[in-house]
Amino acid sequence: MTSFVLGGGCFWCLDSSYMQFKGIIDVEVGYMGGHIDNPGYEAVCSGTTGHAEVARVHFDEALIPADVVLDIFFTIHDPRQLNRQGNDIGTQYRSSMFYADAAQKQIFEAALERSKAIWDGELVTEIVPAETFWMGEEYHQDFFAKNPNQGYCNAVVAPKMGKARSAFTAYLK
Repeated sequence: MTSFVLGGGCFWCLDSSYMQFKGIIDVEVGYMGGHIDNPGYEAVCSGTTGHAEVARVHFDEALIPADVVLDIFFTIHDPRQLNRQGNDIGTQYRSSMFYADAAQKQIFEAALERSKAIWDGELVTEIVPAETFWMGEEYHQDFFAKNPNQGYCNAVVAPKMGKARSAFTAYLK
């Protein structure tokens, strides 16, 4: 099993988009990259902790290649938007990739380079060393699956899920 920690705006979008694909074992949402221990959602949303909302994606490379997992990431969020995704604004929504080791850093850099073929303009995705992963609150885990009719889920999450499905049909569950 391989795990990537990725920040691409609201962690609900990453979680629900990835869970559609075979080979994705689990997605945990939480926080990384800040300067306080055990941050909570409200503190992270205040923009004062330095943390990003992230998804820790666990997958089986025999079923879904690492490159595909990363290409999905660059399909479902806009890596050109600094400290935001759409109407979600703040450093907690930054485009970020947290690498565990030098090999993972190289994989992330290659994915960022590949994504330049689909995005015009400057990409602002940060590629930084992984720090402590702080698990998000239980109510954030599998949020879309638990709340498919919630307004944000319908307006923001569902379209990103659809975009991922359309682009990676060969890997759908």
